[in-house]
Amino acid sequence: MTFRPPSSHPSSLEQAEHLRRSGRHTEAIDVLSKVLTQSPDDIHALEELADNELNLEHFDRAETAALHVLSLMPTSAVALYILGAVYAHRERFGDAVLHFRNANALAPNTPEILRALGFALFQSGAETAGIATLERALSLEPANPLILCDLGVAHLSQGQTERARTLLSEALSIDAVSECAKECADMLQRIEQNRS
Repeated sequence: MTFRPPSSHPSSLEQAEHLRRSGRHTEAIDVLSKVLTQSPDDIHALEELADNELNLEHFDRAETAALHVLSLMPTSAVALYILGAVYAHRERFGDAVLHFRNANALAPNTPEILRALGFALFQSGAETAGIATLERALSLEPANPLILCDLGVAHLSQGQTERARTLLSEALSIDAVSECAKECADMLQRIEQNRS
């Protein structure tokens, strides 16, 4: 088990985590900035900061925070995952796969890490391994619309339209309003148009 020193600001971190889960990332960053002013090497606060910056698509800031975490604690699965997400966004899929694999080794069977790893593998050209990893993520969290959507996209790319349609429809039935859901709806529409 990895030792991580306790935060000296647990109530502020709980508040920041609650704000992040509510989608209030800017407010969470404000709370975390105050914590980091007093304790610049607070690993928990830095991980939360990196996560919020990633959610806001501030990729350079997310990368900087995650790299700082890894300089303090090289076994941070959160920081490795965030770096993987940053590299995937930049289409550096080889680097993304490496970081997601390392995160998975530290936090095995985490559906979100497996989802990200599977999609990065697929995008890097390891399509069979990517689909298998996405299927593993889905078996761990079958009602996750992001996993369903990514797996649907992978199957659609391989010409498996019926499987893709099933997965994308299921993703939409779970979440009909997110950005991912809109992409799923667009892909479903294209599938249906191509069938007519």
